[in-house]
Amino acid sequence: MTPATLSAGDDIPSGAQPIEVRVPELARLFNAIDPSPFRERDLDPAAEEFIIDWSRDLPADAPLALIVYLSRSRSADEVAVLRDAVRENFERRAVTARRTLRELFRRGRVSLLIGLGALAASVTLGDLLRTLLPSGGVGSLLSESILIGGWVAMWRPLEIFLYDWWPIRADERLFLRLRDMPVRIVYEETAPTSERE
Repeated sequence: MTPATLSAGDDIPSGAQPIEVRVPELARLFNAIDPSPFRERDLDPAAEEFIIDWSRDLPADAPLALIVYLSRSRSADEVAVLRDAVRENFERRAVTARRTLRELFRRGRVSLLIGLGALAASVTLGDLLRTLLPSGGVGSLLSESILIGGWVAMWRPLEIFLYDWWPIRADERLFLRLRDMPVRIVYEETAPTSERE
């Protein structure tokens, strides 16, 4: 005989990719050291990472849905508490990612100014050395080394503007998708002997 199940919460649209979490009670999803009320409480770091990791394995353009299986505790406001907590948690993560991205671009602009200044100085110094020192030998080696140093100074701003920003932007998009996903709780009625702590 299969156990009876009841569920409550948002409707899960067809085509939504479910993220499934199974806990004995809702309190296990929240950070135990956070003294805030449930609605304002952070998700437990392990639960949050589990949800994020699962969502990263799903198609990037698919709608997401969170389904939480509870084996006990059923109060009228559990779904609202969970929905609000999930939305607040991932909204904060999206805001943090946005702030990190702004800071990265600010650092990139400063790095770009420094890199361009170093490159201009190295080109000028290299040209000056070529006119002051005889061509070939040590003069050419020194001039080319300074020019290479100027291009190396451009490495960090180019890395920021070409590569570093898009993983942060992808995280922000993921957190916004997680914030907006429907949340449903499925209550699993189990015999008391089958419960394990």
